[in-house]
Amino acid sequence: MLLAVDNLKTHFRVGFDKTAKAVNGVSFELQPGKTLALVGESGCGKSQTAFSIMRLIAENGFHPDGKIAFNGQDLMKFSEEGMRGIRGNDIGMIFQEPMTSLNPLFRIGNQLEEPLRLHRKLAKGPARAQALELLKQVGIPDPENRIDNFPHELSGGMKQRVMIAMALACEPKVLIADEPTTALDVTIQAQVLKLMADLQKQTGMAILLITHDLGIVNQMADEICVMYAGKIVEQGSREQILKERAHPYTRRLFDSIPKDNDSKYYLNTIDGIVPPATEYGEGCLFYDRCSEAIDRCMANDSPLHPISKGHQAACHLLEDNQLIGIREIKKKRAPERNVLPEVLIETKDLKTWFPVRRGVFRRIAAYVKAVDSVDLVLKRGSTVGLVGESGCGKTTLGESILRLNAQADGQVLYNNQNILELDTPKLKQIRKYLQAVFQDPYGALSPRMTIEEIVGEGLRVHYPGLSSVEKLKRIENALAEVGLPATVVERYPHEFSGGQRQRIGIARALILEPEFILLDEPTSALDVSVQAQVLNLLRDLQYKKQLTYLFITHNLSVVRYIADTVGIMYLGRIVEYGSVEEIFKKPKHPYTKSLLEAVPSLTEKKAFEPLVGDVPSPLYPPTGCHFHPRCPIYLNEPEGSPLRNKCQTIYPDEKGSKSDYARCHAL
Repeated sequence: MLLAVDNLKTHFRVGFDKTAKAVNGVSFELQPGKTLALVGESGCGKSQTAFSIMRLIAENGFHPDGKIAFNGQDLMKFSEEGMRGIRGNDIGMIFQEPMTSLNPLFRIGNQLEEPLRLHRKLAKGPARAQALELLKQVGIPDPENRIDNFPHELSGGMKQRVMIAMALACEPKVLIADEPTTALDVTIQAQVLKLMADLQKQTGMAILLITHDLGIVNQMADEICVMYAGKIVEQGSREQILKERAHPYTRRLFDSIPKDNDSKYYLNTIDGIVPPATEYGEGCLFYDRCSEAIDRCMANDSPLHPISKGHQAACHLLEDNQLIGIREIKKKRAPERNVLPEVLIETKDLKTWFPVRRGVFRRIAAYVKAVDSVDLVLKRGSTVGLVGESGCGKTTLGESILRLNAQADGQVLYNNQNILELDTPKLKQIRKYLQAVFQDPYGALSPRMTIEEIVGEGLRVHYPGLSSVEKLKRIENALAEVGLPATVVERYPHEFSGGQRQRIGIARALILEPEFILLDEPTSALDVSVQAQVLNLLRDLQYKKQLTYLFITHNLSVVRYIADTVGIMYLGRIVEYGSVEEIFKKPKHPYTKSLLEAVPSLTEKKAFEPLVGDVPSPLYPPTGCHFHPRCPIYLNEPEGSPLRNKCQTIYPDEKGSKSDYARCHAL
């Protein structure tokens, strides 16, 4: 046994008289060459379990009980100096956020060389040579130049690969990967996961994978532990958990993920949120969210019951190895989408080019073509999904439609008025009909304003004559529409969960009774259970109010669930456009096909076939078809072929109709 965690408890002193029981009796074993996935919602104790293994918990933390055995040695008994010899050497860790984990003051090479010089006692020359080799291993292009870059000069995917290189520098026996792909596109995610899987085969290291993406779990894991409120509520092999999941929490977690045929139904959700770690009681902590709860659950927590060899779950309904009470929850049919033929918003030849100024006189030397000649049609009551990797111009396109970018040029027609030509008074008049919900529910709300001030801010600007009573009534109505009680108006954003904050952001947009809402990655920061609640809410609101959405995301399963039509964007241009059915069942463009192939599947374990390379800089896009340096069709063409020459020199035209087209020379 390489790593054995037995009854681990990690508690934190909070204030004068409270204790947060973040990890409250966790046990599991990790074998060499195997991957154990730790899954569950935010706040369940997954990351604190990892930090406990590394002995990196905060100063107010302590371990009232538990044992962590690594190669037969109890890490709890190691001194801090002894742990320094273990960290990075025998146990490596990839942290969740690469930008905050890399030191912004030091070059990549210096940070890669540090563990090699510290643990392997290498001199500077050999350490640099080894650092270069590591960068090549993790697929960093042009490593000889990149090694002297600072972290801010790298893309998100490259930063994450540098983090992996640092974690693997000393060839650790155990790699702890804490949400290693959360901030990455599906294509970069596939590259990172393939890299981890390949290195595991080569070195035989064990991986502890912490994630809430169950598709990744299916692709990577040998064993799965499901955590809830500081405890493991179900554990077993990948096949056992995915096919015979027994605990109500595990079932509801899988139920809340949008699947291929779910678009006609509401998603099944888990009511409520994970209880705070300071409020854990004696009974089953899932009791108040569980549709199967019985009286015994409230009084006593259940021990783990064996279901089959190696598979166990903590639920009273499983006593005597009988699955006696858990039933499948039928999906409730959602109202039919009512898309009208009337065009609400249309863009024509929309361009957003940001000038790059150089020299003493700050003359324009080049342009970053973030959005480049985009034509888009949004019909009243429809949802258009906009998909593509980071850096493709999705958010800039959304902001340009709302005229939040001064550089936007072309036409954005709203009810046949060109928004880009309106003067300030007229623009202010129509702003209330065009609203936005932003990506980060934590950063989008001012921490110094109450919920009443945040939601009512638009009323103060657009309806200054409203009395305070009428204003409060409208605020309460908007909150009620998103499922929040009127009692929250005096509270501040920090008092709410991520899902509740996103609901507040939606209420802020709704209060002015808009016709169009820009939804910029509205669920990317949320757990799958909370994501399901938000998606159901958006569908309900669209049906009741005939809203039109532009839904920006890189989560393809969410797009398939909520959108009517989809635009695939690459380097400022839409390369494929069509109905959801056409895009997902008969994709035409090789970029669309690559995106779909990179999505981890919940139902089958498929080989990783990641797209090569990263998105090029929009400042220096490739000649001809922008996608050709990464295109599987182009790369398989013989040198000097007519198609290859065409891809290198000519940007492809639209092939198909205005409502269903792709830009590719191979079509």
